[in-house]
Amino acid sequence: MLGVLEGFATIAIVVAVGWLLAHLRLLDESAQNNLSRLAFYVASPALLLQVMQRTPLSAVLSRNLVTSLVAFAATVTIYLLLARSRGAAAPLGSRLIGSLSAAYVNAGNLGIPIALYVLGDVAWVAPTLLMQLLIITPVYMALFDSDARGERPTVLRSIRRMFSNPITIGALAGLLISLLDVTLPRVIGGSIDLLGNMAVPAMLVAFGISLRRGPRPAAGRAARHVWTIVALKTLVMPAIALGFGLLIGMRGAPLFAVVVTAALPTAQNIFTYAVRYRREVNLARDAIFVTTFVSVPVILLIAAGFHLAGV
Repeated sequence: MLGVLEGFATIAIVVAVGWLLAHLRLLDESAQNNLSRLAFYVASPALLLQVMQRTPLSAVLSRNLVTSLVAFAATVTIYLLLARSRGAAAPLGSRLIGSLSAAYVNAGNLGIPIALYVLGDVAWVAPTLLMQLLIITPVYMALFDSDARGERPTVLRSIRRMFSNPITIGALAGLLISLLDVTLPRVIGGSIDLLGNMAVPAMLVAFGISLRRGPRPAAGRAARHVWTIVALKTLVMPAIALGFGLLIGMRGAPLFAVVVTAALPTAQNIFTYAVRYRREVNLARDAIFVTTFVSVPVILLIAAGFHLAGV
């Protein structure tokens, strides 16, 4: 259980640094935007290339991958149905940020340490990481780009946007390097690693700035919306993963891994996307902030339940 707390504490400290820099007026909203752009256009693509080229496909092609995809799709569907029942349809960009906030897990900078300390092997989080990078992210990036340009999403436009987005390009380049078993020259590989290492700190510091400079999280008229997303992310999504996993015969450590992964909080990437496309920035920020705190006791309870079951 110490590993869970260590993973969350590491993130909290870096976010606090961003908050303090904003409080001291050393950084402001322009710095937040610049850090987010740096993460989106440079650091995140390098990080995704770095992760994908080092992830063996044999570790991800499993029932864990299918269960993660089903849990994501089901949670997004529930969110969209709830959003539609509220009345007037929200703009596409708002629905995209809302659905990602409800179902896109922090499988990278938080999932990896939790997989190592709680599950005992980083490979357990690889299926979800691959699913998000190579399936979910390209589709959503294409939709975001169409929305930003005021275009109606079509299959051809979406495919074109997929292969012109830096996030997608980074993930696909890493996968291609892995499949072809290419060894990059040390100077190139070292440069990519160095750039990729900026991604998480840049996102977390930008997030900390927004907490200090923006409105209080989960307050006002948006509070109900935020708490709906929190409930979907931290309770509904792991419950779906558990139910579907049992349905297809998963047991023991594989089932434990997929349920814990589904209970992870909303990824910081969503805040970066919200800033980049200027859609629901405060909603993404609030969802990340609240789910990060709520997911701690949820994951601890899941771990305790599986421990009592002998896993």
